Amino acid sequence: MKPDYPIIKTLLWLTLFSIAMGYLETAVVVYLRKLYFADGFRFPLSPVSPDIAVTEFWREACTIIMLLGAGIMAGRNGAQKFVFFLYCFAVWDIFYYVFLKVLLGWPESLFTWDVLFLIPVPWVGPVLAPCIVAVTMILFTLVTVRLQSQGRSGVTNWTERGLLLTGVAVILVSFMWDYFQFVANNPEAKGMWTLSSDQNLFSEARNYMPEHFNWLLFGCGEFILLGAITLFFMRQVKQPQTVRTAAGVRH
Repeated sequence: MKPDYPIIKTLLWLTLFSIAMGYLETAVVVYLRKLYFADGFRFPLSPVSPDIAVTEFWREACTIIMLLGAGIMAGRNGAQKFVFFLYCFAVWDIFYYVFLKVLLGWPESLFTWDVLFLIPVPWVGPVLAPCIVAVTMILFTLVTVRLQSQGRSGVTNWTERGLLLTGVAVILVSFMWDYFQFVANNPEAKGMWTLSSDQNLFSEARNYMPEHFNWLLFGCGEFILLGAITLFFMRQVKQPQTVRTAAGVRH
């Protein structure tokens, strides 16, 4: 089958857009680290004033909206819109770390701990973990695009969606697991942070030092995701291809 050049061109532009977004994300983090981690980023986390915390929260939210918007505008159908968003998110995330390495020499290795997200508690994990998730997103995108270029629907069924959501949920818990353990062993820590005017972000985690990433839980989540993608691919290849002709579409 001949390459689908419009899709290749779309993926190329999405890649360039996501790389540029990755650099912008890195630039903001460089500034934040100069302000709050002048001697280099490390745990425990420095408290962040509420106004900066609110600004950072909405900046992260707007970043997701921008990546989602790129996927929606680029996709020609619902499945493409969704996987293109995943693709943009994955490329953005990978190049965020690439540019941090170039500009700051950080992370020291793929097993360096990082803060991935903030709500409802800090999500932490080795840099390798979100990179693995990003590669999985790219794989799912390429499988979907390839199936649709062959004339198949490229749409998941309810079983596959359930497995994908389960895998995502398990992985998210793995990112919060170490902090949950910290809270369980430190009753004085409430485990949550607020953006009230009298409380700094991370003020309740000032003694938190990550100790153990639950690779087993993370691996189970990844296994479920890859299993869902495999089931999706196998079911799709058994479907008859749609052939486009001058008269219309036939099977």
